[in-house]
Amino acid sequence: MKPTRVDYCQFILSSQINYTQTYFADHHPHFSHDAINRHLQDDNVTLEELWNSVKDGIEYNDDTCLIFGDSLQDKNHAHKIDLVRLQYSGSAHRLIKGIGVVSCLYVNLRTGRYWVIDWRVYAPDEDQKTKLAHFKDMFDNAIHGKKLRFRTVLMDSWYEPADHASQ
Repeated sequence: MKPTRVDYCQFILSSQINYTQTYFADHHPHFSHDAINRHLQDDNVTLEELWNSVKDGIEYNDDTCLIFGDSLQDKNHAHKIDLVRLQYSGSAHRLIKGIGVVSCLYVNLRTGRYWVIDWRVYAPDEDQKTKLAHFKDMFDNAIHGKKLRFRTVLMDSWYEPADHASQ
């Protein structure tokens, strides 16, 4: 039996302790760590696939917002992953080696439900984009590409461009 994207996503959503492939394999009777690793190396979720999987389930109303955020996946012990770079971690309060991900959630404030609608890997050496540039691209895509309506946009204040900070 081969693992599927759904198998791994269900594990990620339900695990409260550990999200590693080894932990998944240790707690699933049909999948080995190697089988999961091979599957994930060949599985590439595109932004289009993400949007197609959530768009029909979104609950629209006048009380919705976009939330932009970033996270850093700690890879302090990684030595051969191209996207790993030294970055500041708000959780660790110091620089660590990791992979940065910026994301956009669409949130229905009445129901409390939310949907990941966009994400980007922070890789300025490859695409020359800041996190703020990624947020702008996702914001523009939410309005012009996805045609989403929302009342509010939320994001950390430190993403405000320096030239607007004093205005």
